[in-house]
Amino acid sequence: MFQDFDPDRPEPSRDAVDAMKGAAVLEFGANWCPICQGAQPIIKQALARHADVRHIKVEDGKGKPLGRSYKVKLWPTLIFLRDGQEIARLVRPDNLRAIEDAVSGLHAGG
Repeated sequence: MFQDFDPDRPEPSRDAVDAMKGAAVLEFGANWCPICQGAQPIIKQALARHADVRHIKVEDGKGKPLGRSYKVKLWPTLIFLRDGQEIARLVRPDNLRAIEDAVSGLHAGG
């Protein structure tokens, strides 16, 4: 379920993301980013108990349209989606509880 950021894997289009059903987390970042690497243990831990939540890692960078469409400026940025709609966002998460709360929010009211 977890993979590295892959610059060779095509990123999903914004239309495809907007049309997704269910709960998902878009994680924008890059393999070479030390802050992204440092956040991986808590991101994995928070999402490990939620097999029903899609985790989509997006290699971001200059000229990448999906990140620009979400106005991503810092990495990692986690965008929590329910049925393609943004429910929450965490920029440079460093707190397990904050990620868990955002994941829980995906299930609330849905």
